[in-house]
Amino acid sequence: MKDKIFGVLQRVGRSFMLPIAVLPVAGLLLGLGSSFTNETTLDMYNLTSFMGPGTIPYFIFSVFNSCGSIIFDNLPLIFAIGVAIGMARQEKEVAALAAGISFLVMHSSISAMINLTGGPDNLLEGSVASVLGIQSLQMGAFGGIIVGLGVAALHNRFYKIQLPQVVSFFGGTRFVPIISTVVYALVGILMFFIWQPIQQGINQLGTLVYSSGYFGTFLFGMIKRLLIPFGLHHVFYLPFWQTAVGGTMEVAGTMVSGAQNIFFAQLADPTVTHFSTAGTWCFTGEFVLYIFGFPGAALAMYRCARPERKKQVGGLLLSAALTSIITGITEPLEFSFLFVAPMLFVISGVFAGLAYMLCHIFNITVGLTFSGGFIDLALFGILQGNDKTSWLLIIPLGIVFFLVYYFLFSFLIKKFDFKTPGREEGDQETKLYTKADYNARKAEGNQQDAVSAAITQGLGGADNIKDVDCCATRLRVTVHDGSKVNQAVLKTTGAAGVIQKGEGVQVVYGPQVNIIKAHLEDYLRSGAASAASAPAAQEAPQAEAEKPVEHGKLLRTIVIGSPFHGEAAPITASPDEAFAEKMMGDGATIVPCEGVVTAPCDAEISFVFDTQHALGLKLEEDIEVLIHVGINTVALEGKGFKALVKEGDQVKKGDRLLEFDLDYIRENASSTSSPVLFTTMEDNQALRLLKTGHIKPGEDLLALDIYES
Repeated sequence: MKDKIFGVLQRVGRSFMLPIAVLPVAGLLLGLGSSFTNETTLDMYNLTSFMGPGTIPYFIFSVFNSCGSIIFDNLPLIFAIGVAIGMARQEKEVAALAAGISFLVMHSSISAMINLTGGPDNLLEGSVASVLGIQSLQMGAFGGIIVGLGVAALHNRFYKIQLPQVVSFFGGTRFVPIISTVVYALVGILMFFIWQPIQQGINQLGTLVYSSGYFGTFLFGMIKRLLIPFGLHHVFYLPFWQTAVGGTMEVAGTMVSGAQNIFFAQLADPTVTHFSTAGTWCFTGEFVLYIFGFPGAALAMYRCARPERKKQVGGLLLSAALTSIITGITEPLEFSFLFVAPMLFVISGVFAGLAYMLCHIFNITVGLTFSGGFIDLALFGILQGNDKTSWLLIIPLGIVFFLVYYFLFSFLIKKFDFKTPGREEGDQETKLYTKADYNARKAEGNQQDAVSAAITQGLGGADNIKDVDCCATRLRVTVHDGSKVNQAVLKTTGAAGVIQKGEGVQVVYGPQVNIIKAHLEDYLRSGAASAASAPAAQEAPQAEAEKPVEHGKLLRTIVIGSPFHGEAAPITASPDEAFAEKMMGDGATIVPCEGVVTAPCDAEISFVFDTQHALGLKLEEDIEVLIHVGINTVALEGKGFKALVKEGDQVKKGDRLLEFDLDYIRENASSTSSPVLFTTMEDNQALRLLKTGHIKPGEDLLALDIYES
C-alpha cells in the first residue's frame, strides 16, 4: 500500500514539473519587465532619461512585463493542462485538450451557479475572482490541479473505450473530451457548494503556518530538503508558492494568495520600498545553501578524497558546485553523499531549515522563480537593490554556512570514514562493466543507444517499462514489476543514485536528464529495445570463439572451488541478462541441489547483503568474488536465507557461509541458478571455467590467470 501511495505521489510531483518548468522564463520576463518599467528602480540607477516612459527600451520591457504576467496570471490553466499531460499514460495530447476544455467548463458551471443564486454579493468576501474573463470562485492553482488530475484519471480509464457500433465514431480518444466535459460541468456545480468552506480552511492553514513565525519557516526549509530524495518536494512546496497556504496579502489594492504571487505583485508595485517576508519567507534561504553551503560541502569532500583520486574527483565536484552556485540545481552534489552517508544529508536538512529561518529573522527578501542560484539572486536581489531586499546580508550569512559545512563535513567524513566521492576502495564505480564489455558496446553503434540500452536493461527490459518522464535532474520511470529493476546496472550508466519504491523508480543524472530521457524514448520507439531483450544464449559460443586477447608472461593463477553442490555452467547460461552479458563480472552459474553456501577459498567477507541472498569475498590484491543465490531473490526480502558470517570475517575454504531454503526459492524466485563471479577483473587478467556439469562443494570451479601488464 505504501509503495502504491509513493508511486502515485511521485507521478503527481512529476506532473507538476511541466508547468513549473515554465516559471524561470516567465520570471525572467516579469523580473526584467517589472524592474525596468518601475520608476523607483529607474530612478535608483539613474536610467529614467533613456529608459523611462516613452522610450524604446520602456516599450520593450513593458512587453516583457505583459508576457511574464500573462503566464503567472493563468497558472491555474497551465497547471490543468500540464498535470493532465504528466499523468496521462498515452495519447497525452488528447488529455491536454480535454483538460483545457474541462477547465473552462468547470469555471463556467461555477459562474452559472453564482448568477443563479443571487450573484457574488451572497458569497464570502474575497471568494470571487475572474478566471479567463469568467466570474468564478478564487481557486488558484488548486483549480487547475483538480482539473488536471481528474481529466488524467478519466483519460487513462476511457481512451481505449469501445462503444456500440451506432456510436462507435465517438469511441476511443474522442470519448475523453466528451466524458470530461460532462463530468466537469457537474464538478463545477459541486465546487460551488464545497469550495468556499475549503477555501476558508486553506486560508486558516496559511494563517497558522505564517503565524508560527520563524519556527514554521525552519520546518518548511527542513521538510522540503528532506523530501528531495523521494521526489515529493514539488508536491510539498507548490501550495505554499501558489495558494493561500503560503499566506495572503493585499498588494496595490488587490488581495494576493501564495508567497510567489505576493512577491511578483510587489515586484510590479512602484510604491513598495522593501519587499515583505510574506512573499519570500519560503525562498530566500536557498541562496545561502546553494551559493555557499553546498560548495562548502563539495570542498570538504575534495579535501577528504584520497590523494590519487583528487584530480579525478576535483573536476566532478567543481562542476557540481558551479552548477549549484549558478543555477541552483543541487541534486548532482547532494546525491554524491546521500547514498554513502545519509547522516550528512539529514544534517544538511537541518541546516536548510536554519538558513530559511535566519533569512526570515534578518528580513532578507529575495524572491525566485525556480531555484536559489546566482541567476535568480542577480535578477531578484542585486538588481532590485539592497534597500528593497537586504541581499547583502546573504554574503556574511553564506560565508558562515560555507565554513560550517566545510569543517563539519570534513570532520564527519574522516570520523566515520564515509565513502564520499574520492574515498572509495578499489574501482567501485566501474566494476560492473569490464573494459572489454565497454569497448564492445561502443563498437556496436551509437553511444547514446548503448546508454539507453543499459538503462532499459537496468529497468527490467522494454516490456517492463510502463511510463518514462523526468524532472529537473531525475529520470522518473514507472515499471510493471519493480523486482526486475537492477540498480547496479542503472548506476553504471552515469547515475549518481537510484531510488526505488515499488513500481516507482528515480534515476539521478543531473541537468542533462532531459537529453537522456529523449534518447531513451527514441530507443524504446525504434524497436531496438525489443530486439535487445531477445535471449543471447545462442550467441555466446561465437563470442567465446573470437580471437583471444594476447597477454604477457603468466605470473600466477588463483583457483577457487565451487561454493555450491549442484550443476555448473558458463555464466552466459544464466537466465538473468545482466549476469549472462557479464555486466557484473565473469564467472560461472550453478543450479544448486543443496541449500548451503561454503567458502570457495580462504578470504575475507567484504559484504553481506541486507536480504542475505548474496555476499562478497575479498581475496588478495583487492580481487573480489560475488556469490549470488538465485535470480531476483532480493525480492524475497531475506525470507528463506540465513547468513552465518558478517562483513569483516576471515573464512577458510569449506567454511559454511550461508544457508537457504531451496524449496522456498524454487517456488518464489525467478530461478535457483546462482552466479559465482569475479567482479574486479583487470586487462591483465583472464578467467577460465574449470568444470561444468555436476560439481561438489570445494571442487575447482574457476581459475583467474594474472599476467604481466
